[in-house]
Amino acid sequence: MSTANRGINMGPPRFKIAVHSIVWLAKSGCILSSAMIACQVQSHATFMRRVMQALAVAGIVESKGGREGGYLLRKSADQITLGEIYNAVRPTPSESEIDIDCGEAGMKLDAEIEKILNEAEQRAIEHLGQFTIADVMERVEKFIE
Repeated sequence: MSTANRGINMGPPRFKIAVHSIVWLAKSGCILSSAMIACQVQSHATFMRRVMQALAVAGIVESKGGREGGYLLRKSADQITLGEIYNAVRPTPSESEIDIDCGEAGMKLDAEIEKILNEAEQRAIEHLGQFTIADVMERVEKFIE
């Protein structure tokens, strides 16, 4: 079984969609509706609005209402890091936790696993913080023209 096309599924599912969306906003240089962005990144407009709302709350994009409304970047592509995007779209504990009663030993094990996973996530966010949207765009320039 080949793993070449499977990709890495680390981090929140919204992360890759958010990065794609921001790249399209940077490339366009103008206001794009959630429907336009969804079409470009092959996603559903409702899901796209949730992702864009999270990015707006984080101060990465700005939302403009009205008939000609949509989203635009609040900062230039070289000022937006992948770490910022990751933090903006990562799920809150209430979205990602499922309570299972595993007894006291299970609770201690869960707590230790959670510490390890949190540390790994923080290291991943630090690493992602080294890359900007401009860096990503430069790497894939020939594909997004």
